[in-house]
Amino acid sequence: MKKKNTFPKGGIHPRGNKQLSAHAAIRNAVISSTSIIPLQQHIGSPPECLVQAGDAVKEGMLLAKGTGFISSNIHSPVPGEVKEIRDIFLANGMRSPAVVVELEGEFDALGKKQVKQEWQDLTGKELLGLITENGIVGLGGATFPSAVKLTIPKQKKVEAFVINGVECEPYLTADYRLMLEKTQEIVEGIRIIHKILKPEKVYFAIELNKPDAIEIVGNSLKELDFPAEVVPLQVKYPQGDEKQVLKAVLDREVPSGGLPMEIGAVVSNVGTVFAVYEAVVLRKPLIERIVTVSGKAIRNPANLKARIGTPIGSLIEECGGFTSVPEKVIVGGPMMGFTAADLDIPVTKGTSGILALTRKEIKEGKTTHCLECGRCITVCPMGLSPTLLYKLIDHGLYEEALEEGLMDCKECGCCGFTCPAHIHLVQAMKLGKFMAKKRKSK
Repeated sequence: MKKKNTFPKGGIHPRGNKQLSAHAAIRNAVISSTSIIPLQQHIGSPPECLVQAGDAVKEGMLLAKGTGFISSNIHSPVPGEVKEIRDIFLANGMRSPAVVVELEGEFDALGKKQVKQEWQDLTGKELLGLITENGIVGLGGATFPSAVKLTIPKQKKVEAFVINGVECEPYLTADYRLMLEKTQEIVEGIRIIHKILKPEKVYFAIELNKPDAIEIVGNSLKELDFPAEVVPLQVKYPQGDEKQVLKAVLDREVPSGGLPMEIGAVVSNVGTVFAVYEAVVLRKPLIERIVTVSGKAIRNPANLKARIGTPIGSLIEECGGFTSVPEKVIVGGPMMGFTAADLDIPVTKGTSGILALTRKEIKEGKTTHCLECGRCITVCPMGLSPTLLYKLIDHGLYEEALEEGLMDCKECGCCGFTCPAHIHLVQAMKLGKFMAKKRKSK
């Protein structure tokens, strides 16, 4: 293990609150009688729906096929009957058609012995085909189709493959438990991706607040027959962001508007690596994921392996329900997640956490005028001026905001977290981007 690294600009140190669920080993969630499976669970083109009301579906059956280069397949998490296809609103406010499946019949895989498939003789193209077929997307939150990310242009060379095990958002411990409990599967996932990318070296980034994960993963990487090492990182948010983790691990900066491949790197979340393992070795589509259910309004915080399409209220009930009426229920982490409008919102491929937070945890204050203290500038990891961007957006000067670097904003929430005036800076950045794109399209 090398020196303790971090990114140089900005960042904050919010209270982690990971102790609420860090001890909770992963367990299977009860499968809901009704699954609501959104078709828009990834960045890119929506898939083409292949079923209609009244159709019988099997566990793992293809419900919708990806369209275009950047898209993803959607599979049924359960056997049953398609009751309807209707529009729903996701936690992020997006509207999406969803296939509603009523549980019925026998599971094909659940509770049965899983047969491992040999993959060593497969070509990189064949491995990418399995990843595409099984609907694997980035599970760190971005939900970018994994096969697209792992498809490298012929003229490019991958110098570094970085596994992101940082999990810097407060409360979330799903990736942490995955690293402790599924280490060998993750290592095999690394082998698979290494065959596809052929990188010069593999790096596994983990923050120092996970010493047991650093040790167990570090020992397991010694089994690999290619250069690989754990890089322990200082505890700082938003260290898990793709650009920040690359700066911390490789001391290289991704250009504005650019991709990691421009500096010879590819980054994958540890959950994605595990999903690649399941897709290739078990031929298993992405129909479930690990979700942290936590917050001080949750009676028994846990890390649950939940089927895609499970209503979040069902997982909260499984954790003993609420200890008190929560001030907010958040889907995702507290910094970049979204407030749930109701408890019928389903788990998607990108759902890393469900948090029920008390008023004391949120510490929401009254919004006042900007105090011009400069704190938001100090903590911005991208070196932007959030206060200036906010003023430009507030006055409808969207083109000027773009010129000041609006599109480089990661919406990480550092600025809003540290603002003593409690100004909703991140919401303003999102509005500015939306309005700029809208004007551009016109």
